[in-house]
Amino acid sequence: MAAKKNFALRLDPKLYEALERWAADDFRSVNSHIEYLLREAAARAGRLGPQRPSSSRDEPPSSSAASDRTDDNL
Repeated sequence: MAAKKNFALRLDPKLYEALERWAADDFRSVNSHIEYLLREAAARAGRLGPQRPSSSRDEPPSSSAASDRTDDNL
């Protein structure tokens, strides 16, 4: 994995507190939650360029994979 870029980020204390609660709700650190939110916003805006095939846990498994199985494989 490529090294991550470090930089200082100044936030309003109330915004940080809100992010801290939100990150805790999602079992993330504040840093990883900010990165997640920025990545989601950049993807929605089409700013990340071509995407790799997704292995997102939010997407249900393909139903065609189950229909491709036959009784011969059991």
